[in-house]
Amino acid sequence: MNIGVLGTGMVGGAIGTRLIQLGHAVKMGSRTADNEKAVEWSKTNGGNASHGTFAQATAFGELLFNCTHGVASLDVLRQAGEGNLGGKVLIDISNPLDFSKGMPPTLSISNTDSLGEQIQKAYPRVRVVKALNTVNCMVMVNPDLINGGDHTLFMCGNDAAAKSEVKTMLHSFGWKTENILDLGDITNARGTEMMLPLWVRLYGAFQSPMFQFKIVR
Repeated sequence: MNIGVLGTGMVGGAIGTRLIQLGHAVKMGSRTADNEKAVEWSKTNGGNASHGTFAQATAFGELLFNCTHGVASLDVLRQAGEGNLGGKVLIDISNPLDFSKGMPPTLSISNTDSLGEQIQKAYPRVRVVKALNTVNCMVMVNPDLINGGDHTLFMCGNDAAAKSEVKTMLHSFGWKTENILDLGDITNARGTEMMLPLWVRLYGAFQSPMFQFKIVR
């Protein structure tokens, strides 16, 4: 499958590299066609890896990953172009973390709205699925790194077929069906995004990002 990864940071790199390992063709998108990190990532990952602008990566991808900083995501998608986004599935990993006042960050959107919802409202044809936003990027692509993979991954979105497609992708990363918890429609992104202030504080307490949530009933 041709997949567009928007963002050149640790998350975009981890996702893109894992997708290449799984046999997909991946174009990493950034604000400029010659972004240094994207160029280096392409060189490292072989012939199925390429890079370009956000618009080029979005046009290339049959499936899209939003791995950008949450406060910039809507601007990134504007650059990607509504025509290129079309009715594609967009896996939204981003969180609206605001670091403008230092650490720990606050949320620029919360309570009565979420970034996932704002993306869905701005691009109603896009099939937005919020997932992977409550876990470190290394664990996103290899859940077995923690507790043998026995922990909970949250997802939500309005389109059942899109969520089914995303589950298939998550399975390929190593996530077990019983550990993927579908919370319902995209308004549930309010809850998963609001987990991030706790996640950041746990990171500070443990001095490591290698932890994960598990729902026990």
